[in-house]
Amino acid sequence: MQRIMSSTALVFAGALLLSGCAAGSDTGAEASADSCEVVRVEVRDISNGAQNAILTASDPAELQSYLDGLSERVDALGEEAADDSAVSDALDALDEKLDAASDWAETLPSEADVEAGAEIDAEAQSAQTEGIQAAAVKVTEVCKAE
Repeated sequence: MQRIMSSTALVFAGALLLSGCAAGSDTGAEASADSCEVVRVEVRDISNGAQNAILTASDPAELQSYLDGLSERVDALGEEAADDSAVSDALDALDEKLDAASDWAETLPSEADVEAGAEIDAEAQSAQTEGIQAAAVKVTEVCKAE
C-alpha cells in the first residue's frame, strides 16, 4: 500500500513539474529584484569610477570624456528601467550629476597649468564626488524599496 502511495505521489509531482506549476519560474517580484540588482551593481561601478576619476584627474579633456561615457551607461540603464518611474527618475538625477561633473571638468586647469602652479579647487572637487555618490545612493534606495 505504501508503495502505491509513493508511486502516486511521484507521478503527481512529475505532472506538476512538467506543467510548470512546481517549477521554479521567476515571478514578477523575483525578476524585478534581479533587474534591480543589475542596476545597483552598475550604478555602484559608475559612481566609484566617476569619483576615482575626479579625485585623480590630471587631464581635463580625458576626465570629461570619461564622465560622458559614464553618462551614456546611465542613459542605457534608464532605458532598461523605463517601466519603473522611481528608478528612472533616480537614474536621471545621477545622469545630471555626471553631466555637471563633466561641465566642471571642462573648467579644470590643464596638466601644464598645474605644473605652472595652478591648483584644482578641492572644495569643488569634493562637491562633485559627493553629488555623484548621493545620487547613486538614491538609486540604490529606490531599487531596494520595491
